[in-house]
Amino acid sequence: MPDVVPHDPTLPRVAFVGFGEAAQAFWTGWSRTALPAARAFDIATDLASRRTSKRDDYRRTGMDGAATLPEALRNAEVVFSLVTADQANAAAAAAAPVLPRGALWFDCNSCAPQTKQASAALIEAAGGRYVDVAVMAPVHPRLHLTPLLVSGPHGDAALAALRALGMDAEVVSDTVGTASSVKLCRSIMIKGLEALTAECLLAGRHLGVETKVLATLEDTFPGFDWTQRAAGMLERAASHGRRRSAEMRETAAMIEQLGLPGRMSHAAAIWQQQIGELELKVGRTDPGATADAILSALNGKGRKTRNSA
Repeated sequence: MPDVVPHDPTLPRVAFVGFGEAAQAFWTGWSRTALPAARAFDIATDLASRRTSKRDDYRRTGMDGAATLPEALRNAEVVFSLVTADQANAAAAAAAPVLPRGALWFDCNSCAPQTKQASAALIEAAGGRYVDVAVMAPVHPRLHLTPLLVSGPHGDAALAALRALGMDAEVVSDTVGTASSVKLCRSIMIKGLEALTAECLLAGRHLGVETKVLATLEDTFPGFDWTQRAAGMLERAASHGRRRSAEMRETAAMIEQLGLPGRMSHAAAIWQQQIGELELKVGRTDPGATADAILSALNGKGRKTRNSA
């Protein structure tokens, strides 16, 4: 995607740390309205197996891809950290020594509150301004208009910068960790439901009864459209399971910090990881076909036909 609008010099200078789905979605959304000057660094360019693919992402989206993290952060006023939950603290530690003083560090990763607080200490000690950001919905189709929750002592400055970039943000607290607490409590339900759906549908498909199971679920929860939602949930686990698993491990850590057992979050993390590691390309419309692909990849027992219950 080449730039469709020129860079707007009145917008804050942006850097991305991590240039995956979310970063590309924000950038695509801005390209339809007003583009800030921006650079990105993604650790994938340090890996021979992923370097070409990530450079292709830069070219396709018109992003100025930096060869190093210091190069990406040079002169940045706003930095979006969009890595994976298990790499968020490492990204903050690597960036802190080269972060411009006063830069806003938007930690948009799905981390436990205690992880965000540890990252905040690193950024603040280096003269940056740390902001806890929770991305509260899938970034497609809303792109840069995906709802964000913000918390931390720099809420006013964060909100001003995000609104200048045309983003949809709400400050919920002046305490780092509040926004991430909302996100991860929600994830217990959302990612947990995905894992439950996977287990339900894979068992049902293997037994030849998944169509009837979905019908009875629709009867119990009318209007939910279980067939389409199940297909979508299986697709998200297949496409993003490893990232979602990291988020659920952070969720379990948050729960256990409270003295509660994180057993549901641990179980969801296992399913998300296992399905994500299959690296399947599946659709979002036919849960039976997706279940077949997953079953076949897991244990060679995918079914090609459905039996009535």
